[in-house]
Amino acid sequence: MRMMLSIDTISAEELDVYLGKQDAIIIDLRDVEEYEISHLKTAINIPYREIQKCRRLPKGKLLVLYCSRGSSSLFAARELMKMGYRVKSVVGGIRCYKGSNLYFSNGHSKIKK
Repeated sequence: MRMMLSIDTISAEELDVYLGKQDAIIIDLRDVEEYEISHLKTAINIPYREIQKCRRLPKGKLLVLYCSRGSSSLFAARELMKMGYRVKSVVGGIRCYKGSNLYFSNGHSKIKK
C-alpha cells in the first residue's frame, strides 16, 4: 500500500506572511519569461522543469512554492517532500494573489488605485 504524502497548502492571501522570513524561501516555478514580467518580491525563480535544482537549497528552510494556477506547485511540492524538504504550495497560484508585494519589470505596471 502506497502512502500518500499530505501537502501543506496556503491561500494566495497568506503569501505575504512568508515574505522576508529568514526561515522561508519563496520559489516562483513559472518560466523565466513570466517571472521577469512580474513576480513576488523576494521570490527566486526555479522553473518547474528544473525542479531538480532545488536539491541545492538548504533543508532547514521552508520552501513556499507558487506557479500560475497552482497545479505545478502541487507536483513540485510532492517531489520536494520526497527529497526531505518542508514545503507549502499556493492554492490557485499567483493568479489569485491580490496583495501589494508584486514586482513588475519595466514596461509592466500595476494599475494605481
